[in-house]
Amino acid sequence: MAHKHSRWWIFNQGPPDLDEVWRQFLRRLKGGKPGAGAPAPRPGKGIPLVPLPTPERMVLIGVAVVAAIWLLSGFYIVDAGRVGVILRFGKFQELTDPGPHWHLPYPVEAQAVGSPLNVAQVRTVELGYRNTLKSKVLHESLMLTDDENIIDNQYAIQYTIKDPKDFLFNNRNPDGAVVQAAETAIREVVGRSKMDYVLYEGRSQIAAESEKLMQQILDRYHTGIAISKVNMQNAQPPEPVQAAFDDAVKAGQDRDRQNNEGQAYANDVIPRARGAASRLNEEAKAYAQRVVAQAEGDASRFNQVLVQYLKAPEVTRQRLYQDMMQQVLTNTSKVVADQKSGTGLLYLPLDKLIQASALANLAGSDSTANAVPPTGTSATPQETPPESDLRGRDALRNREREVRP
Repeated sequence: MAHKHSRWWIFNQGPPDLDEVWRQFLRRLKGGKPGAGAPAPRPGKGIPLVPLPTPERMVLIGVAVVAAIWLLSGFYIVDAGRVGVILRFGKFQELTDPGPHWHLPYPVEAQAVGSPLNVAQVRTVELGYRNTLKSKVLHESLMLTDDENIIDNQYAIQYTIKDPKDFLFNNRNPDGAVVQAAETAIREVVGRSKMDYVLYEGRSQIAAESEKLMQQILDRYHTGIAISKVNMQNAQPPEPVQAAFDDAVKAGQDRDRQNNEGQAYANDVIPRARGAASRLNEEAKAYAQRVVAQAEGDASRFNQVLVQYLKAPEVTRQRLYQDMMQQVLTNTSKVVADQKSGTGLLYLPLDKLIQASALANLAGSDSTANAVPPTGTSATPQETPPESDLRGRDALRNREREVRP
């Protein structure tokens, strides 16, 4: 019975003595016996009967543990917004989506350097400055325009990853590649544009054209980069000529202001001049029509008078003379003098007397209309009939005819 259990330790119930177990294990490895030179087990402590493993078993257990650890090292997790890149013996094998995955452990398969890649991140590079606009990089920012002027401009370029394989294996420095492509594209676009166009009205167009050309360059080299936005941060003339450029800008603004004022004045004067010219043309046409009509009327009247003159020449001549004198003397001040008697007696200006008489009659009629008639009597206004004036004029004309030699 003792020989049967020579390879077992029998202890009382209780927790095992780990130090003693370790010593026995070392003796087994060295080929010693379990009881040689070992202290007797302490009473009151013991473990169940546990066989000591042989060296072969220990090696197999170690190999199994190492293999398990090696296989477990192939598990990996790809976070959201990232992409895993797997290499097999250093060659691209596959892309993995977000989530848990397993690949053959190293050295058979491994993740590429930088994997998993954050394809959702928007990266930004700066052209012409670093960190702030004040820290300029002049060899990047100074550019020549089409009209042979130099401008100082800065850009911020944003990009994302559109092809992880090309991004990892075709780029040694992605940011540097984007900066070089951006500088090439922007210099080409600015070189085709005028200075004022770049500084003022063409900023958005310059950025859009540069973005398109930049993407073409990056795609040509298979960089796996997608340009998302090109922002022009600043554009101005170089600092040594900034004051002169400001003066030129002010002069241009003054020129534009004066041009606008002149155009406004022209817009005000030209329509009025055209209106006046049109009015004068219409008046001239009306005058021509009136003169022609009057001439035609005079010719017709003369023909009619000629017919009557042929019938009664003396009467017609007398009548023409009277009409002519009436027309002439109506617009002149007349004074009648008796030349035959030789006394030099003036009969007063008849036209003035007639005009004064007419005014007096008009004033009398107004005062009579405003006067209040007495009670029991009827107010009868005295009106001067115009026929009396006409008879007086006819009498005066008859006298003039008698005095005329």
